[in-house]
Amino acid sequence: MAVEDTLKPNVATEESNPNSVDHPIDRYHEEGDDAEEGEIVDESGKSAVPESHPLEHSWTLWFDNPSVKSKQTTWGSSLRSVFTFSTVEDFWSLYNNIRHPSKLANGADLYCFKHNIEPKWEDPICANGGKWTMNFPREKSDKPFLYTLLALIGEQFDHGDEICGAVVNVRTKQERISIWTKNSSNEAAQVSIGRQWKEFLDYNSSIGFIIHEDAKKLDRGAKNTYTA
Repeated sequence: MAVEDTLKPNVATEESNPNSVDHPIDRYHEEGDDAEEGEIVDESGKSAVPESHPLEHSWTLWFDNPSVKSKQTTWGSSLRSVFTFSTVEDFWSLYNNIRHPSKLANGADLYCFKHNIEPKWEDPICANGGKWTMNFPREKSDKPFLYTLLALIGEQFDHGDEICGAVVNVRTKQERISIWTKNSSNEAAQVSIGRQWKEFLDYNSSIGFIIHEDAKKLDRGAKNTYTA
């Protein structure tokens, strides 16, 4: 299943045809004969305020700056929230004005989590969860990360309530995208999320789910609890 087709009913991608009648912005530009260029009018010919398209949840973008992170002794102390959005329009305004993963410095981490959930193991909502991870060559994760975000904010997952958010980690030899979830013991929900995520991204390699508690204790020695 192509992710572009899956997401059309909920969120328009930046690659959509700008002349398509399905584009959520186009419906605002039905201009009357006397409308000035760029002016928005309603059926009566009066100027109208554009309708926004609210998302089911508000989401917050977080950034961990590698130049700051290297000077910190406590993990997460360099993590900063960037912006919280709650509409389709606000998402695209944000996304079109940030550096995408391929343009970030080595060591950078870019998160998009549901509002009021911090992207930390210690957060009460994340504490009992885990994460699915996909690996990509350097500078090859821009579209997969965008499609992941669209699937999240567009509520494409059957068990979307189990999801905390997503992160892309930029490293020397690869870029990793992970989806964090709430309850690692709910095997059916975790496996469903992993399988649907692969389907949305047309990702053919096997992916693994690691519980946060295992990662804290064993670091890189932590084993996959589930695979998809």
